[in-house]
Amino acid sequence: MRVLISAYACEPDKGSEPAVGWGIACAMARRHDVWVLTRANNRRAIEASLARGAMPGAEPGAGPARDGSGPPPRFAYYDLPTWCRWWKRGGRGLRLYYYLWQLGALRVARRLHRERPFDLIHHVTFVKYWTPSFGALMPAPLVWGPLGGGDSTPRAFLRGLGWSGWTYELVRDVARRLGELDPLVRLTARRSSVALAATEATESRLRRLGARRVERLSQVALTEDELGHLAAPPPATGPIRLLSVGNLLHLKGFHLGLEAFARAGLEDCEYWLVGDGPERGRLERRARRLGITGRVRFLGRLTRDETLATMRRCHVLVHPSLHDSGGLACAEAMAAARPVICFDLGGPAEQVRPETGVRVPAVTPEAAVPALAEAMRRLARSPGERERLGAAARRRAERELVWGRRAERLDAAYRAAVAG
Repeated sequence: MRVLISAYACEPDKGSEPAVGWGIACAMARRHDVWVLTRANNRRAIEASLARGAMPGAEPGAGPARDGSGPPPRFAYYDLPTWCRWWKRGGRGLRLYYYLWQLGALRVARRLHRERPFDLIHHVTFVKYWTPSFGALMPAPLVWGPLGGGDSTPRAFLRGLGWSGWTYELVRDVARRLGELDPLVRLTARRSSVALAATEATESRLRRLGARRVERLSQVALTEDELGHLAAPPPATGPIRLLSVGNLLHLKGFHLGLEAFARAGLEDCEYWLVGDGPERGRLERRARRLGITGRVRFLGRLTRDETLATMRRCHVLVHPSLHDSGGLACAEAMAAARPVICFDLGGPAEQVRPETGVRVPAVTPEAAVPALAEAMRRLARSPGERERLGAAARRRAERELVWGRRAERLDAAYRAAVAG
């Protein structure tokens, strides 16, 4: 099929949404004639990666490419004029910028469609279900997603987020409700031939918006190269290291991870945190107050390669996110044969099974922190259990969390969309 992918965020060698855009574009280019419409500021990184031949190659389960080599997708770039980008600085006006970008990108998409019609439009990023896609206004079937954004911080945890965190959650909830009332969002839902939801909560919201066919599919996956890069045993000497990875935001729940680590009494273990963000100062003060500064390391923001190298130096991933539709760090840890401790919420709960890690119920902080501490203590003190869970996690990553498997599911969604 001739496919146009809308990927506002699309960049190699990145995590989060840029990784989703890039990964899906490359995976589907092995099966179809793919064009990708993305932001112009992604162009340099994309073209440098393609020049190096660094497009992800054949993946387990992907089947043969059309010509056996996996041709790269073709890219079209669009951005708003420079003079109207000022409100996006610092992320405060990102939603407005993205909304206007969709409207402007529609003109480019229509031009490409006139030159040679597309069989299908696939909206990939942004993944929030409460933002629209220009694909709804194109004369071709639309696959929308995988989408997230339907999960929320459990109400009992709001009081521990501080004023800024509580305000953020309130503003997010209002923005999401306004987005659900947006006529273009509702139109996107109704006109989507197939809507893909990363979590149960997002699936429910898509159905309420009027999406006709909704299927569950995570947006998180890894390349074969990443699987190989992560295939290293944990350190055999030195302290047991627990690791958390992500932007230091209240919603990541790292304050709960620190509380649990202090409660676990693991005097001979370390807790490493990779990432940076507005909560760093508050987290460092909390570590001092808990008396664990000698055993906690804030490593700051690292490159993706540095992050994966750090993961290989640790033994357990702690991912106490309060709402997360994806959870790339969980997939990376599983590929590295490291067990994962997470809350039984959102995307991480979809990835982590009882045989690959520990899912902690998130009912109240008073119950969750001791349960996190017990999971940390159990895995730190039991190398046999770490090895058993880690081996199962690696097998699951090889079988389910690869772009080849995602491509199979997306290909089925494409065919269902075209068939009507």
